Amino acid sequence: MGHMVPLLSDPLIVKGGRRLDLNNPELFDKDLMDTFNSQSLKFWNNVEPDLMLMDSSPGPQGAPGQKGDAGIPGQPGRYGDRGPQGQKGDLGRSGLPGAAGLPGPAGPPGLTGRDGSPGGKGESGKPGLSGAKGQNGLPGPAGPLGAPGENGARGSDGFPGQPGLLGQKGDRGLDGLSGIPGLTGAKGKKGAPGSGAGRLTGPKGNRGFPGVPGPPGIDGAPCLPGNLLVKHSQTSEIPLCPNNYVKMWEGYSLLHIEGSEKTYNQDLGFAGSCVRRFSTMPFVFCDLNNVCNYASRNDKSFWLSTNVPIPMMPVSENAIKSYISRCVVCEAPANVIAVHSQSLAIPDCPSGWSGLGIGYSFAMHTTAGAEGGGQSLSSPGSCLEDFRATPFIECHGARGTCHYYASYASKHSFWLATIDPDKMFVKPSSVTLKAGSQRSRVSRCQVCVKNV
Repeated sequence: MGHMVPLLSDPLIVKGGRRLDLNNPELFDKDLMDTFNSQSLKFWNNVEPDLMLMDSSPGPQGAPGQKGDAGIPGQPGRYGDRGPQGQKGDLGRSGLPGAAGLPGPAGPPGLTGRDGSPGGKGESGKPGLSGAKGQNGLPGPAGPLGAPGENGARGSDGFPGQPGLLGQKGDRGLDGLSGIPGLTGAKGKKGAPGSGAGRLTGPKGNRGFPGVPGPPGIDGAPCLPGNLLVKHSQTSEIPLCPNNYVKMWEGYSLLHIEGSEKTYNQDLGFAGSCVRRFSTMPFVFCDLNNVCNYASRNDKSFWLSTNVPIPMMPVSENAIKSYISRCVVCEAPANVIAVHSQSLAIPDCPSGWSGLGIGYSFAMHTTAGAEGGGQSLSSPGSCLEDFRATPFIECHGARGTCHYYASYASKHSFWLATIDPDKMFVKPSSVTLKAGSQRSRVSRCQVCVKNV
């Protein structure tokens, strides 16, 4: 009964020295309210149960309590509302001068003033810094010639120069004066027998005794009568002359030339078919106007060819070399001929003749326009060592190219055929020989030289 129970309805609660009105929502402090509820709970928990069951009717009034301690000063109140405007006060005394104000913003430019009077002469300025080096100026005009300078002192001797070139022989000098006659010399020894003019001829002597026969003389070189043998290799290799034959020159195998659509054939057994130098155009042509031209027309030359495969396109320059047959001209000790068997057998040389080589019987050839030429069947040129269906190549002079032109229907080679002795006067049977069987109807031959 001696305990006081605080109620939430108490209008005043003190917390942390602050006095708050709980009924005023603006001053309500949630944290303070939480503290109050916590203290109230602790109080009821400490109340004895029998006290809580006692009669709740009011008891007698207790004795007045002692005066409590002074409360904690409250916080300053809120600002009051603005009061009405007061009356104008009396004029105050002049205040102290204020501090200097901040500089104001720059004003607009003033009007242009009038020209002032000329100032006095200023003091001389200090020397300026050295300027950068200027560029070279243009050459000035030539000055007048100066007076000749004095002769300089003699320079020191230079180093010895290189030996000069050998000079030309000088002209013969003038004859010198005759010298003083010399003293008489001692008597000389007996001289050797003299010769030439001024020698005295003695009397003719008697015939001497016959001498001893001398040794046999050295065999002399064979006497060559000037017969020629021309060999064509039909390859890019230069052929060799037979033993004891004299090589005269080597060259390239020329078959014939064509100019103004006319041809001139070369017999391959003659030296003219082996020219020393090759050209697709080996000749010039001249007219009645005393003018000559070279490689200016579509003239041609034809050459024995090699066994290099036929190219797809015309060849030119260094590529031509492998397609041109080489040859050699030899001096033979006797006459040279070719014999033909008109069969597949190699013919024998006549009695008193020796064989030099065998081959196939080449008779003639034609080119564009039915031009061409033939070989004398007694000439070694009619006996070629190798058989080819197309044994020659055509070169265009002005173009500088060579090729096997298949467009010419009249371009053929002709060979002696094999003939059966039993069918010499029988009508020939037509037959076509394909590649691989062509040699079966081509006559064989041999080149022979007369024995000496």
